[in-house]
Amino acid sequence: MWTENPVVRDAGAAVLSGVAVAVVLRFWEEVASRALLDQKLCRKLVHITVGLVYFLMWPLFSSDDVYAPFLAPLIFVINIVKVTVIGLGVVKDEGVVNSMTRHGDCRELLKGPLYYACAITLTTMVFWRTSPISIAVICNLCAGDGVADIVGRRFGQVKLPHNPEKSYAGSIANFMAGFIASVLFMCYFNIFGFVDKSWAMVGAFGVVSLAAAVVESLPISTRLDDNLTVPLASVLVGALVFYLVGATNLCCFMSSGTQDSSSRSISAIVDQWWLFAGSSYASSW
Repeated sequence: MWTENPVVRDAGAAVLSGVAVAVVLRFWEEVASRALLDQKLCRKLVHITVGLVYFLMWPLFSSDDVYAPFLAPLIFVINIVKVTVIGLGVVKDEGVVNSMTRHGDCRELLKGPLYYACAITLTTMVFWRTSPISIAVICNLCAGDGVADIVGRRFGQVKLPHNPEKSYAGSIANFMAGFIASVLFMCYFNIFGFVDKSWAMVGAFGVVSLAAAVVESLPISTRLDDNLTVPLASVLVGALVFYLVGATNLCCFMSSGTQDSSSRSISAIVDQWWLFAGSSYASSW
């Protein structure tokens, strides 16, 4: 390992995570600025990819640093400031506006995009990677809600009776994408010993994704914003169902701040992750 200091390691991991997210954001900003894709589609691709790429970087952080959950979302804290100043009109950035808004109005940044960044930041700080709740929140917010809009616009001719702005196709896609992404990230984090993997957990993720899809389909999500309602539903339902199936460390403040012995036994995998990521970053320059 290149350093034994966990704070230095986590600072480096935060920088690397920020670079990865910034590259994804910049890519979609360029796509939007060049009008290579429809603005609404581009917005949702930002919605899906930014959070999931960030999520993939979590194994880079150390297990014995209490500051890791607060260093990890640094890029989203920066983005909160960025969308706020652009949304208020203090700074002009057409690439950001075109890639993150529905109608090209900078004031839209103060709603969905701001809520999105805040939801991921708070999820990281409160639940972190040893809690299945963080998987449920980020996967249902990014994959579930993002895919729902894309599928709903293309195949959503049959609308829901309780909300004519939503469709059966979109809601089904919401559930399926959120659920599949949750199970895949459960398996991914289980490799590093962060969360348990079992059929009970698969069922629990299914219940949370179903609840998130139902809440996203309600008129209240249209009036408020599904970047608020979906994470909230995922947290509340997730806390209940994961507790019932016996999941541990539902909140990072309830854990000791270190991983258990099974996690330590595969610390070499995490170190290899770090070395691979570091070498890839260096080669890109």
